[in-house]
Amino acid sequence: MSIDDVAVMRPGGPVDRSRMFVASGALGVAILLVVVQVVASTQGFQGPLESLFHDYVLTPKSASVPWAGLALAMVGLTNRHRVVALSAAAGIDVVVAAARYLSGGPLTVGNGATWVLTAVGVYAAVRWTGDQRRGALQGVGLGALLILATKFGDAWLQVTIMAGPMVLDEYAQLADHALGSPSWHLGQFVDALGPVGYGILHWVYIELPVAAIAVAVYQLRNGWPSHYLVRTFLLIGLVGPVFYVLFPVVGPIFAFGTEGQGFQVSDYWPNLVPTPDFAPEPMSFDSVTPRNCMPSLHTAWALALFIHSRQGAWWLRLGGTFWLVCTLTATLGFGYHYGVDLVAGAVLCLTIESALRDPERGWGWFRVRLVGGGALVLAGLLLSYRYLAVPMGRFPEVSGPLVLGALAAISLGFYATFFARPDTALARWGSGAKAAVTDVLAAPTR
Repeated sequence: MSIDDVAVMRPGGPVDRSRMFVASGALGVAILLVVVQVVASTQGFQGPLESLFHDYVLTPKSASVPWAGLALAMVGLTNRHRVVALSAAAGIDVVVAAARYLSGGPLTVGNGATWVLTAVGVYAAVRWTGDQRRGALQGVGLGALLILATKFGDAWLQVTIMAGPMVLDEYAQLADHALGSPSWHLGQFVDALGPVGYGILHWVYIELPVAAIAVAVYQLRNGWPSHYLVRTFLLIGLVGPVFYVLFPVVGPIFAFGTEGQGFQVSDYWPNLVPTPDFAPEPMSFDSVTPRNCMPSLHTAWALALFIHSRQGAWWLRLGGTFWLVCTLTATLGFGYHYGVDLVAGAVLCLTIESALRDPERGWGWFRVRLVGGGALVLAGLLLSYRYLAVPMGRFPEVSGPLVLGALAAISLGFYATFFARPDTALARWGSGAKAAVTDVLAAPTR
């Protein structure tokens, strides 16, 4: 027996620590879901556990998310088990959907995927052993975490409303003047596309999780790599919504357009680009519109999808580019976000991706400077949007290039560190700092 075997078997060894970490994480998720459900029940909106109950026995809130979770679970199964699981889920969905529709309910799916995902997890835990059991439970856990994350996110949107009765859209719009008010111009562009163009953009916008699953399944087709898209997606969904409470914003179509329910400043989005108002104030808003603009998580997720598609087949790279372009166009063109939201979302994505990518390289100065720099840039952007909106609006020829330059600097550092061609000056700059630090640490003391 080797020393490594003893370390694994010894109490407190790597396997024990891994199990403790998983158990602690599962307990933390369970407690968080219960807490949010209690808040939801007392405040009168649907909580995550109630929504999950609907996925099992009533009408699922989403038809695609349960199937996306089941698709992730398939990664840990053999082909024979995949065929059985997917066939069972499809059959259950057809029967349940037909019964629901015939009884006067909506025609949708998702129950079968939820049932089968749960059944696979239970069966693997009870009947399988070794690598088969470990792989199956890892896939089921990942799929379940995706579903639970969406449930938590839906409930968190209600929390943003309770936490932010006053919104900061006048500040965001004034800061956005530094970028040329792109939402207004893209809104006019989307209007000119007509119903077909709008329909395509809307489908791309709402089905971003489906595209993400396609990329993730491609990455996981041969096993579990050290890093894959779902990890970034989940961490963006965990970290990003915190900023909704710190910087509550509802978006142009609500604050300056027709969807404001009487709380809007005026109805001039997107046809009339507003004249800058150099006396912005927090404005009260309704109790139904989520404050989920700053930063743009759709931008962060679409950029993560684009980044992870770069190392795939040509059709995956093409799909990643298409989804990114369409998502950015829809995000602005539908009036859901300001341009400054998109910049913040892109910086958030690059910062989180820098922390997760290439974990085998460890944590050196190459990674610290990216993550630390990204966090500082994101904090600087949000503080500037709030407290320097007036000078940003007065001097767009200065503030605009500074905002875009900050994003460009983070993007260049990220590309140089993780994507530059080896043995080029850019690649050496991206990782040279790490090597220099390593050499210093390895040098003998005098």
